[in-house]
Amino acid sequence: MRSRVAIVDDHTLLADACRKLLEPDYDVIGTYSDPRAFLMDFPELRIDVVILDITMPLLNGLDTARELRRLNPAINIIILTMSEDPEIAAEAFRAGASGYVLKRCAGAELTVAVREVLSQRYYVTPLLTKGLVGVFVDDPTFRKQIYQLTPRQREVLQLLAEGRSMKEAGAVLNVSARTVAFHKYRMMQQLHVSSTAALIQLAVREGLI
Repeated sequence: MRSRVAIVDDHTLLADACRKLLEPDYDVIGTYSDPRAFLMDFPELRIDVVILDITMPLLNGLDTARELRRLNPAINIIILTMSEDPEIAAEAFRAGASGYVLKRCAGAELTVAVREVLSQRYYVTPLLTKGLVGVFVDDPTFRKQIYQLTPRQREVLQLLAEGRSMKEAGAVLNVSARTVAFHKYRMMQQLHVSSTAALIQLAVREGLI
């Protein structure tokens, strides 16, 4: 079954271009110029990914993302925007986004972002990665999240840092590989990193392991 995508952007030409780009691989169930109308329809649409502009009249994309997360905490949200400000990107992730793509990037990058978030990974356009990491590392709220990892999460992190597979880590902890995967992806979500390697590097830098 193909994943279902919705596009919310008040620039009609761009929304149509995104639709054409994604339709070969995904079911694009609609494009919306008004986020309020989209929020009204959302509970009935069974959507997997929402591609969302930040700057829209009447209701901005960040508030829309927060409301989407309230309605469905599992929804995947990709911000597609002109803004290259790392502070705004950081706020987008705090609002519930899983991906952040600039409108000036190549079209293929959007398809990569959709694929990544559907695999429960985060995606940040490479043009912003360095600045965004700096924002999070300097953010007291982010640093608090680092040190609020549970004892079990730290155990999983330690085993992964030792090079253990999820199956091997599960055997050590007497849990299933699926449970280990759950803890790993939960940590990645908490700390806003998109790979196991980045998760381990962050943990080492902060002295967690």
